[in-house]
Amino acid sequence: MRSLVADQLGEPSEVLHLQTRPIPEVGPGKVRIRVAAAPVHASDLHTVRGRYGFTPEFPTVPGIESVGVIDELGSGADGLTVGQRVVTIGVKGTWQEYVVADAERVVPVPVGMSDSTAAQILTNPLTAVILTGDEIDVRPGEWLLQTAAGSTVGQLVIQLGLHFGFKTLNVVRRRSTVEDILALGGTAVICTEDEDVRERTSEIVGHEGVSKAIDCVSGQIGADVSRALAPHGDLVVYGALSTHRQTDPDKLTIPIFARSLIYETKTVRGFWLFRWLIEAPKDRMAAAIDRTLQLADSGALRVPEGRPIPIEKFSEAVYLAEAPAHGGKPLLVFEQ
Repeated sequence: MRSLVADQLGEPSEVLHLQTRPIPEVGPGKVRIRVAAAPVHASDLHTVRGRYGFTPEFPTVPGIESVGVIDELGSGADGLTVGQRVVTIGVKGTWQEYVVADAERVVPVPVGMSDSTAAQILTNPLTAVILTGDEIDVRPGEWLLQTAAGSTVGQLVIQLGLHFGFKTLNVVRRRSTVEDILALGGTAVICTEDEDVRERTSEIVGHEGVSKAIDCVSGQIGADVSRALAPHGDLVVYGALSTHRQTDPDKLTIPIFARSLIYETKTVRGFWLFRWLIEAPKDRMAAAIDRTLQLADSGALRVPEGRPIPIEKFSEAVYLAEAPAHGGKPLLVFEQ
């Protein structure tokens, strides 16, 4: 089978190579999946660089998400059938033609769902669903402040707000993005190019601020969001876009204002989907994934169409994953 392998830690464009490897065998309680599509996320590339939440042993096959068809079942893999279309959950090494996974780590795909949507259903849509529901529990009529509102997760959060009836206060970097966010259904927008987060938050929602916020930028923006929170406010940090090209440890920070944190008894905490998938109780994980699939299948969540790229052209997919305004998410495809 064809596998995309990083032979050592380093820049993906330099250390990734296409290799031929044996098709893996299927053990008890496992299934083998013929991969149809696997997305290339920026987090995948940061893993190869050694800048993510875990560093694999090298050589390694990257990739943490995929859709495909069950090719073979191991003994005890009940409830699944050969030929069934499934997505993998928290399974590493998906940038290859065949993946072996624990049977409990695959979920059937709704019949009408495209491979493009299914391949992307976990990393971004599931993150948006968990953050707004399980983690911070935004209720109808409440405000949710979010940074990087133009990102994929940001756009999905706006869609969830429209569906469930909560209001979104959306922070963006560029003035040119404001109208796009409003057109998507964002309730209000703050542009850090020429606006102060705390001042504008107070003007829009009142001097008390908002009580719930999610941030994937960190750095000074994350700090500004924490100060914009109301007393007892809750900020969940799930990304650090401002630090992704940083190597200086002193820059990998959120400079929280201590007086605001202490005297207004605010909470700042982290969220990482991969850890959640490993540690969440099985029933809670299954419910969140099922909810996400239903929202996408019903059209309440519209996952942007991906951009299929043959595995042989992986260098193009790697480039597009981090290119500004690259269009759809690059999807490595394995045409049979």
